[in-house]
Amino acid sequence: MNGKGKLVVAIVIALFSVVGYFFKSQKNPYTGENQHISISAADEVAIGLNSAPEMMEQFGGEYPDARVQALADKVGERLLQASLQNSEYQFDFHVLADDQTINAFALPGGQIFITMGLLKRLSTEDQLAGVIGHEIGHVIGRHGAEHMAKQELSQGLVMATQVATADPNNPAGSAQIAAFVANMVNMKYGREDELESDNFGVQFLINAGYKPEAMIEVMEILKQAAGGNRQPEFMSSHPSPENRIEKLQQSIEYYKKELQEK
Repeated sequence: MNGKGKLVVAIVIALFSVVGYFFKSQKNPYTGENQHISISAADEVAIGLNSAPEMMEQFGGEYPDARVQALADKVGERLLQASLQNSEYQFDFHVLADDQTINAFALPGGQIFITMGLLKRLSTEDQLAGVIGHEIGHVIGRHGAEHMAKQELSQGLVMATQVATADPNNPAGSAQIAAFVANMVNMKYGREDELESDNFGVQFLINAGYKPEAMIEVMEILKQAAGGNRQPEFMSSHPSPENRIEKLQQSIEYYKKELQEK
């Protein structure tokens, strides 16, 4: 195929991917925003439940102490009772046995995880509430479902890029260009999701009577744990701790003022 033919095929693939992505639209009842998502909340719950066992296995299973698991459940339920009593999602909270990895994450539909590596660095229940509240924010923000749709979009763009830049004399170069396109599409949205989840977390903590400043304390803990081993924010799926702390301070001030005015 000559250069012009490759370009035409690439444009068709790219247009098909972009049009398909933008036609997938649902209104999020929690944010009021239209999101490019093609699956239902029930689908998200099913995906989360089916994926949870595999995720737990990757981190050594659940931490074998019922008291620790009960603490995560207590904090999670307190947050839900204060803000999301009638949620259509099925929330479950899991402490994972891995005590080396510092992480917390949520699957679509409500399965929420925190590793012992992170939990043992927290010193207060408010800080644990900050971590869990942030992850609940990912669930109701439907970030997992959005990410699936974006992956479909990026895969289409990658295919188009590969077709347009295919060089039989340098296949590795074409692959690197395609991979860069996919990374940048997903990384951009990842940062926005993190900031939105932080904003949700602040609201959840205030509603449940926890100290919202604990979320800033968690950011300081993560910053200290990372040391100097952080990529520039532009190339990272998470905003820098400094950026998140600044946004959290603004959010805390806003929602505390809103609560006083009620």
